[in-house]
Amino acid sequence: MNFIEELRWRGMIHDMTPGTEEQLMKEMTRAYIGYDPSSDSLHIGNLATIMMLVHLQRAGHKPFVLIGGATGMIGDPSGKTEERVLLDENILRYNQRCIQRQLEKFLDFDTGDNSAEMVNNYDWTSKFGFLEFLREVGKHITVNYMVAKDSVKNRMEAGSGISFTEFSYQLVQGYDFCWLFENQQVKLQMGGSDQWGNILTGTELIRRKLGEEAFALTCPLITKADGGKFGKTEEGNVWLDSARTTPYKFYQFWLNTSDEDAAGYIKKFTLLTKEEIDLLIKEHQEAPHLRILQKALAKDITIRVHSEADYMTALEASEILFGKGTTETLSKLPVYMLLSVFEGVPQHEIAKSEIEKPIPIIEFLTDIAGIFTSKGEARRMLKDNGISINKHKVTDEYMVSMNDLLQETYVLVQKGKKNYFLVKGV
Repeated sequence: MNFIEELRWRGMIHDMTPGTEEQLMKEMTRAYIGYDPSSDSLHIGNLATIMMLVHLQRAGHKPFVLIGGATGMIGDPSGKTEERVLLDENILRYNQRCIQRQLEKFLDFDTGDNSAEMVNNYDWTSKFGFLEFLREVGKHITVNYMVAKDSVKNRMEAGSGISFTEFSYQLVQGYDFCWLFENQQVKLQMGGSDQWGNILTGTELIRRKLGEEAFALTCPLITKADGGKFGKTEEGNVWLDSARTTPYKFYQFWLNTSDEDAAGYIKKFTLLTKEEIDLLIKEHQEAPHLRILQKALAKDITIRVHSEADYMTALEASEILFGKGTTETLSKLPVYMLLSVFEGVPQHEIAKSEIEKPIPIIEFLTDIAGIFTSKGEARRMLKDNGISINKHKVTDEYMVSMNDLLQETYVLVQKGKKNYFLVKGV
């Protein structure tokens, strides 16, 4: 497998320094990407660069993951309009451990010569004194060079200014590349296109300090066809951590992508071959209402980021919401998934003691849960076969009891085709 050719057909190359392709053809090349540990989880905005490392390793090269324990304490000004909040070491160390667990799902850290390795720039930067840094790093890069970077220029032109802390970020990141080049023979740094300037500072530092040649490669920033920001929902980022974004919501995000976006995303975020993807696109164009592309995309990424079991649960949860689910399927859903699926539906709390002894459905819907304001209205809806308890159609003779509590806590009431209510027993 040719790494560059693989990235090319997937649309994953934005910029590349001269000689990069030749270097990768010549020998097993060590390359790295840095990740900011300012949160305890990566999000889907990080997936493109993660997949670059995956393809790199599959092509026989050696990937390094750099956790920015030191740079995370400073903050990268790239794409930012104001100073960021700085985190202390304990929080950063915790975040690093969480990120490492997520990346281990994508990269093989035990596969011989090209095993992935994880490094933390705090380990070498923390030992560096200020005067030593100025002597060993600062003297090689001019202020003119640093001010010319877009990330610095934009901040200065915006009027908010830039602190010396963030101004020096590119030197610290540049030194990371230099240190890895010298100590781990890493010759290539990769990243998103917004990192191009910082990466070139590293290649320049290596040239001036060591007299050696290093290489840079970036992928395009992922965008949506409608111009919206990729990876964002109304609730914010779509995270890789299931505690932040449930597997159901994660699956739904990919399932709800547009046809145009899905055709691009499936190349960038899956390991499906060109032939497999071309076939899926052809099948999708013949029957777009079946959403073949979106389903294949959502399945592949959900399994990789979470698990096959999480994918199956998310699939079953989707069927519940859109009318195909059964009482048995519903009863298997863990509470967090149930609440994720029915987020935003009206909730009512009742005392569990109210249903310790079975009570008539009409009394439950009116006096106990307050879903109907009148018993006559509830009776008419029941007569029209319009009420379900936990996806099971019920009549006016049905008795609600403790046996109806899902996970010993919730009763799902469906009124008509689309109106859901969650009744919580406390």
